[in-house]
Amino acid sequence: MKANDLRLKTADELNDRLTILKKEQFNLRFQKATGQLENTARQGAVRREIAKILTVLKEKAAASA
Repeated sequence: MKANDLRLKTADELNDRLTILKKEQFNLRFQKATGQLENTARQGAVRREIAKILTVLKEKAAASA
């Protein structure tokens, strides 16, 4: 998801998406540890999307302060 798309969402929607991505990240790490991970590129994509969401959340917090 693009950062501009994330900026249009509310903080609650971003937090919900962040929770989902953190669960997915945990599951991907677990799959890697057990040797069941097929798409290793997904780990990096999830990590980058988490970073984008956290950046937008910090921008929103700074703008409201």
